[in-house]
Parts: sequence; C-alpha cells; structure tokens
Amino acid sequence: MVDFLPNDYQVPQKAGNYMRWQDGENRFRILVSPIIGWEGWIDTEDGNRKPIRHKMDEPFDPSEIDPETIKHFWAMSVWNYQEKRIQILEITQKGIQKSLRALAKDEDWGSPLGYDIVVTKTGQKLETEYSTNPKPAKSLQPEIVEAFKSATIDLEALFRGDDPFGAKTKEVNPDDVPNDLGEK
Repeated sequence: MVDFLPNDYQVPQKAGNYMRWQDGENRFRILVSPIIGWEGWIDTEDGNRKPIRHKMDEPFDPSEIDPETIKHFWAMSVWNYQEKRIQILEITQKGIQKSLRALAKDEDWGSPLGYDIVVTKTGQKLETEYSTNPKPAKSLQPEIVEAFKSATIDLEALFRGDDPFGAKTKEVNPDDVPNDLGEK
C-alpha cells in the first residue's frame, strides 16, 4: 500500500524572514551579536499594528507611543534548524535574555555564537513558559556558512523602520563570517 504522504511530512509553518517560537523545541544557532533596544507598537491607518524600535540610549517620546507597549528587545540573525534557513530572531522574553546573558558570561560556555541553543516553549497565553538550553559546541555545517556569506541582512534597518532583508548591498563583512565552531 502506498502512503498518502511521506512518513516524515509536517505541515509547513508560515516561516517568512522572522523566526517565531513554536510549541516544543526551537533549535537555532546565533550568527551575529544582537542589536538591542526598545520596541513599542502603534496602530496604523489600515488597522494593522507596526513596531517602532529605538536604540538603548534613545528613549521614546511619551507622545510617540503608549509606554505600556514598550519592551526591551534583542534582534539577531540566526540559523533556524527547523526551517533550514537564516532568519531574524527577536527576543523580548526576559527569561530567555537572562539565560543567554548567563551563558555568555559563563566561563565554560562563553559566547552563544559558538554553539546551538534550544528554547522549549510550553503552555499558551499567560501560561506560556520558556526554557533555554545550550548544546555542546560542534562544527557549523557548510550550508549554514554559505547561507550566511550570501546573506544581505541589515539589522540596523529595524531601527529605521525599514526591511532588514531589503539591503541592496552586502552588509556581511567576510571577517565576520563564523568559522566552523561559530567563533570570530
């Protein structure tokens, strides 16, 4: 009997250029140090919501945005293993930020550029919880290095309200390309 679908088939998630936390394990490799700042949301004339981001040292004007919507964020280029592509991951969850900062300061782990991270999401809405676990350092797969070399992502565009994937010129300095362990 012929199977209707392949045994390992899964319905694709709407991936886009941004990594979103899925239920269960989310494995990724951070490829660059994050940009950090503040993010708030405004309603647009067409009924959608739009993020407004400022660098850490550029506070919001109270007339610009509702202070209740402002969150601290990190944004970085990552390799999303589930999607098998480079995406931007934005982290606003304080617990994940604290875990990654602790790993970066830990003498045994060091910079998260050198190993994979797994964030496990459980629960829904106000009951959502995240756990963060590092994986042992291993060589970066050649497909990831090649994808990173050909990427044209300008994370600073997020502060300008522009598309970070719309860069017309290559923003990646060859010296910034991770070696086989993701170290610089």
